Amino acid sequence: MFEAILFSLIGLAGLAIGGEFLVRGSVTIAHRLGISNLITGLVIVGFATSMPEMVASVEAALLDSPELAWGNIIGSNIANTLLILGVSALVMPIVLTGMGRRDAVVALIATVVLWLLTALQWGAVWIGVVLLAALGAYIYWRFNHPRASDEEEGEGEGADMKLPLAIAAFIGGVALLVVGGNLLVTGAIDMARLFGVSETVIGLTVVAVGTSLPELAASVAAALRGKPGLAVGNVVGSNIYNILLIGGVTMTVAPFPVPASLLTYQLVLLAVSALALLILLARGKQIGRVIGAVLVMAFAVNTAMAFTG
Repeated sequence: MFEAILFSLIGLAGLAIGGEFLVRGSVTIAHRLGISNLITGLVIVGFATSMPEMVASVEAALLDSPELAWGNIIGSNIANTLLILGVSALVMPIVLTGMGRRDAVVALIATVVLWLLTALQWGAVWIGVVLLAALGAYIYWRFNHPRASDEEEGEGEGADMKLPLAIAAFIGGVALLVVGGNLLVTGAIDMARLFGVSETVIGLTVVAVGTSLPELAASVAAALRGKPGLAVGNVVGSNIYNILLIGGVTMTVAPFPVPASLLTYQLVLLAVSALALLILLARGKQIGRVIGAVLVMAFAVNTAMAFTG
């Protein structure tokens, strides 16, 4: 038992530190090479912050643990919307100015597609390729239809290292992610067996929250700095990348259906939270502390139900 917990903790630490190194290194490299803030935020940061979830899910899929792989993807999106956005609002109420509506629609559509794939029990390499192509189409569309604030929000971020150090941070981050992901998944599988819970539950909770720590830190920091667009955009963008990028890669390397057990209530909660976020962004004036508390409480209840259900 001690070894399983230790492996999981070391793996989580590796993913958190590796993700931070990867983001800082890649963003600095982009700035040093003169890449725009829009592309840096949309593509480079989007991919980099998704790497912890990517590594954990792919490692789990390759180790023949689809419940852990897809539980991580779905659990990460639930954690993004309920936990990360909720905590960010508790730290500092998020004033909404029409931000993120279009991206929230894309996130909701991606969620519905994932629900349909699970309900129909479809699993094939071509589905993974289609999901990745959809991500490419989304990035192309966003690049050609940017928000007015896209360039301003990323200004001045990530150019605090010299290029050689940034390259070293990037390479070191990738190495830590690979090692950390392997240790986390190995430890999580062992913990599921030791504690008598399913790999799905471990994926939805321990692994999902652990791999979402970079997004939590980024969104809370953005809220404290008075940049609501970054806090909200980080959550919505991560939800899109989790389904289209990580789901696409996972389905490509391990073309099996998403476990039907996730249909019971986790995918329902995911769809409801995605719809609620869209309504908030479309009609709300702010995500205040009361709403933040409700979101965090909903996450806590869902976590408790996952372990006791």
